[in-house]
Amino acid sequence: MTRSLASFSFLALAAAGACPLAQAGPAATITVSHGLDIARPSETIVLPWSEINRALPGALIQRIAVRDAAGRVLPYQVTNIAPLAKDPKNVGIAYGELIFQHNFAAGEKRAIFTVEKIDTVAPPFPVKAFARFVPERLDDFAWENDKLAHRTYGPALGAPVPAGGAKEVLVTSGLDIWFKRVPYPVVDRWYNKGHDHYHKDEGEGMDMYNVGKTRGAGGTGVWDGKLLYTGNNFTGWKVLANGPVRAIFELSYDSWDAGGTPVSEVKRFTVDAGHYLDRIESTFTFAGKAGIEVGVGLNKTPTDKGQVPDIKIGNKAPGILMQWVEQASNGAMGTAVILPSATGFGEDALNHLVLAPAASGKPLRYYAGAAWSRSGDIQSGQDWERYLVAAAARDANPVTVSVATTP
Repeated sequence: MTRSLASFSFLALAAAGACPLAQAGPAATITVSHGLDIARPSETIVLPWSEINRALPGALIQRIAVRDAAGRVLPYQVTNIAPLAKDPKNVGIAYGELIFQHNFAAGEKRAIFTVEKIDTVAPPFPVKAFARFVPERLDDFAWENDKLAHRTYGPALGAPVPAGGAKEVLVTSGLDIWFKRVPYPVVDRWYNKGHDHYHKDEGEGMDMYNVGKTRGAGGTGVWDGKLLYTGNNFTGWKVLANGPVRAIFELSYDSWDAGGTPVSEVKRFTVDAGHYLDRIESTFTFAGKAGIEVGVGLNKTPTDKGQVPDIKIGNKAPGILMQWVEQASNGAMGTAVILPSATGFGEDALNHLVLAPAASGKPLRYYAGAAWSRSGDIQSGQDWERYLVAAAARDANPVTVSVATTP
């Protein structure tokens, strides 16, 4: 099993309102634009660090500030996912991407930012996106942002009970949800306080979502038109970036029999602050055929016992599969998958599915996530549908970014 924690994310830099940041030289001007009329809250802006290095030679991640047009210092991070290089001359070339966010108001189609060298070392920002392997809970993998938390299941949970021993056993590649009502990280706190506590809402939220043998909220399988062939628990993991704005990690799944075709999978998750949906890129590997049909699913029975759920399902173009679930005492929750390349919808005994073709070795991009009425932002099925339609439009119309040197 691969257990490599390559936390290739540098937490940058100056917390807003901390110490004054004295500009030490020229700046880079970043212009971000898009063509939609809708608001784009928590829009994640990503640009190659090489563009910053070109505009600001010698800029170092611990001695820059990103500012908006009003001069406010913005949280940001710099990753070194690619390239994984050294910087022997200390001139700031070993990094991959600069990442920060902006809240585009409705009708705001252009925003300008500056990146400045500063002559002080600035401290890191609070982390709003986080992921880790959880060996103390039977090899779970958990992740969260300021809106929502998740987990999925590793080898130890799927292993048979040893002779004379006792432990929980669950074999599934489904994805679980922990619903939050606070913006700060809870994963470590909840694992520490234990199962009997985090299944109750004690003020921070709760684990009220059931996965079992289903796809949970966004698990995948190979669909043959009647049956969904699914993998087992993940066997490898790799953390690539860990906040403050974005977490990136990969989970790998050993080959399984998909109706006579062995198929393996690697999922790359991109988890951004301020979003209810994670971007997931699933890469399937197989041989002997040109392609497979993949089903991405939502559990048909996601609630705890006694909640008497009223579950409404919606299928919308382009590739939006959504649930809205009213519960007796746990509030209401929405779950969803957005699959931009979808060709249709389906279902099996356990899951509602959205379907798309996949080729071996080529990532299939989709989004999966959830919202809870007690979190405050999403209060109704109509709210949830509007959020998902906007998210699909944002995926289809990404922002464009340009960089210039400011004298």
